[in-house]
Amino acid sequence: MESVALLTILVVMIMLGAPVGFVMILIPVVYILITDAAPMILIPSQMFQAIDSVPLTAIPFFMLTGELMTSATITDRLVDLSQRIIGRMRGSMAQANVLVSMFFAGMNGSVVADTATVGSLLVPGMKKAGYPPEFAAAITAVSSTIGGIIPPSIMMIVLANAGGISVGALFAGGIIPGLMIGGLLMIINYVIARQKNFERSEEPFSLKGIAIAGYKSSFALLIPVVLVGSVVFGIAGVVEAGALTATIALFVGLFIYRTITWTNCKSAFVRAFRNSAMVFIIIAASGPFSWLLTSLGAISQLELWLLSYTYNPLIFALVLVLFICLLGMVMDSAANIIVAGPVLVDVMVKAGYPDVQAALVVVVGFLIGSVTPPVGVAFFTASAIAEVRLEKVALAMLPYLVALFVLLFVLIVVPDITMYLPRALGFAS
Repeated sequence: MESVALLTILVVMIMLGAPVGFVMILIPVVYILITDAAPMILIPSQMFQAIDSVPLTAIPFFMLTGELMTSATITDRLVDLSQRIIGRMRGSMAQANVLVSMFFAGMNGSVVADTATVGSLLVPGMKKAGYPPEFAAAITAVSSTIGGIIPPSIMMIVLANAGGISVGALFAGGIIPGLMIGGLLMIINYVIARQKNFERSEEPFSLKGIAIAGYKSSFALLIPVVLVGSVVFGIAGVVEAGALTATIALFVGLFIYRTITWTNCKSAFVRAFRNSAMVFIIIAASGPFSWLLTSLGAISQLELWLLSYTYNPLIFALVLVLFICLLGMVMDSAANIIVAGPVLVDVMVKAGYPDVQAALVVVVGFLIGSVTPPVGVAFFTASAIAEVRLEKVALAMLPYLVALFVLLFVLIVVPDITMYLPRALGFAS
């Protein structure tokens, strides 16, 4: 009963706008003050243990890479390349939105960065071309989930660190699900565009045009190849790869494209480290909060409840998807992955699933939750960029969300989707 009360308080305070990290620290502090269950020194001790990990230092480098690429107008080149690839397909700007997110995902690893960057570039143009603003916001928010699935992924690093799983294995396993999500969104886009007679590009499909746009974007496209390739093939650790790609992004912006000034560079560093600090605060706060849930028996109760459905794999998969969906609706995706992620991975492993598959299911599920109302941060960001009411965006997202949660169910019941590349690359047997 105490666990339910604490979780209710957490959800209510988050929905009222309280900072996630602050609430996760405040609740165990108040609990200790009231019950005297442990010395207060436990709070900072647990916070330090939560962030005392070398792989987590890769997060600022990924944040910095994304910021430098935005400052260097690299994303503009990716938009041009995406539109050339799409050609005169009906709903071409909506399709380009998804394709840009897929390219951008390979360089940044952040859902929020994807939403803000791609949204600011494409949503105004989509509205001008006649797309309903709620549709423009919906596809921008939903496609941003790819930013945390196609490697590199900040949330994969966090969950791998918590569960002792290979980051390279998760990166390899995330490629196929990320591409499947992109393809699924484009199929839905096409159906809606045909029904509503959305625009089509005036530029016909041209291999020459794609080649020219690809050449202009070649240095930008080099970044994900270097980053993911070096980690997946064991050439460098995730921290070294992050530092290397941030350096490449800085070099390309300053000396190749020459679109970054030293003022822009300074601003990119400030934004990257500020955003990194927000992530680290939540990770640190998860330490005492997880201790509290464990001491109250909430973790073990959740495990027992979920494991009670393992008698039927399909029922277990359905319950797991519904549980992830519910958590995603009421809590921030970062908090979900940090606090509930390791528990759900442990449950799936005990139920007989590979740890890499379990981790990828959790990451994909909670990143989908980042766009589900009422607390999805990508949902709010895209709505603000499009200047449209939240309820209209929520309604426009429904077909996409239904399809994504169906895909999440498929990822659970078909292990080869997430395990094929990790096995082929020697990360799993």
